[in-house]
Amino acid sequence: MSSQIRARERAAWQTIDSGQLLLIATAGLFVIVAIAEVAAVGLAQPDIAIIFGVLIALGELFRMVMPGNREVAPIAGAGAMGYALLVGVGPEGAPPDAPLGVVAAEHSALQVVAVTAVGMLVGSLPHIAVGRSPRPDAMARRLFTVAVVALCFRPLLSLGLAWQLLLALMGLVVAASCFTDVLIAAMIRAEAVRARFGIALRDEIDAKIALCAATSATAMLIAVATTAMGKAALLIFTVPILVTQFAFRRYAGIRATYLQTVRALSRVTEVGGYVEAGHSRRVSMFAVQMGRELGMSEEELLELEYAALMHDIGQLSLGDPIPGGATVLASPAEQRRIAELGAEVIKQTGVLDRVAHIVQLSSHPYRAGREPSGDSGERPIPPPLAGRIIKVANAYDDLVGDSADRDRGAAVLERLRLDSAAEYDPTVVEALSRVVDRRPRQ
Repeated sequence: MSSQIRARERAAWQTIDSGQLLLIATAGLFVIVAIAEVAAVGLAQPDIAIIFGVLIALGELFRMVMPGNREVAPIAGAGAMGYALLVGVGPEGAPPDAPLGVVAAEHSALQVVAVTAVGMLVGSLPHIAVGRSPRPDAMARRLFTVAVVALCFRPLLSLGLAWQLLLALMGLVVAASCFTDVLIAAMIRAEAVRARFGIALRDEIDAKIALCAATSATAMLIAVATTAMGKAALLIFTVPILVTQFAFRRYAGIRATYLQTVRALSRVTEVGGYVEAGHSRRVSMFAVQMGRELGMSEEELLELEYAALMHDIGQLSLGDPIPGGATVLASPAEQRRIAELGAEVIKQTGVLDRVAHIVQLSSHPYRAGREPSGDSGERPIPPPLAGRIIKVANAYDDLVGDSADRDRGAAVLERLRLDSAAEYDPTVVEALSRVVDRRPRQ
């Protein structure tokens, strides 16, 4: 039993790639240096540090997972960046020459890192206690982003800059931190899922730009309001990011419900004996990996996954199931009929029309029709890329199934290549070949 536990722990550790390890090590070094400095010189303005530390801990406690398995903690991020941007705390007891009549914030950039790290750790303890350990790379990235803000902004306060200029610099610094966060996340994601960096960067921008803007704006609001109004401003101006987090949580929940529903529907054909067990799941897995190989965006991959899971749902209309559920062995007319019936079923949801269109065209040959062209008179009209991917993935799994025989897989790939003149897209077949080659040998 102990050897199995060690094996699982070793496997989990091996899932962390080199980019994640570098990020975690860098963040860990920041924390060690920051805690050492605070221990040596003492905690400046401990009451303020504790208030912000509690806010960060609460934000970490209520962190959430966004689509794409992105772990985020907007409240913690806004609190930590607000602490990094803090100029002062309220007008009470301010010296006559203090800017804006406030008590100047005396904490250093490294103290911001230390308070953030402790707050994140405290907020994560309840999750760890119930077995929901945080992702080390996500925590490290959040800490690293805060460190960028603190190290860039805190030294500027000693220059005695005008308040208007400080506001402009706040905006520049938080924008730089957002860019840093997105860039690091894209590099890690590109390595983790074997996606092109440009595609991963675009996906991260699309997924995070709205939340990053809300978090940054709230951080600036917290810093300015706390400087002008005092500690009570923290309670008032944390509400906007709380509402934003609630909205994003609902959005993520709806996306997760859609996927769970689609996965449940895809099993109907398996339970009814129309296709082999695991067929839809395998076709979906191959399709998504091929889509990444071919540079599809995350939104396109999600639609591809939906369509791949439900591509055989039209078989429920058949009086006599196809032997083994292998539609690749059916006549072209029967394949189109199954795809069209499946598309009609999917359209009934009212929200998956694009998925239905993909399923409908997934049975069409690569060179299904022709359209006018200026040179030769006409040119081929291929089905959409998602449809071509599903056609290839379905044919491969129909002929290979759950077999781990690599010779059999190679023979099927060669058969698909021979049919690539008209039936299958050669580029898609080669993408499948690369995906199959990466599968672990059994």
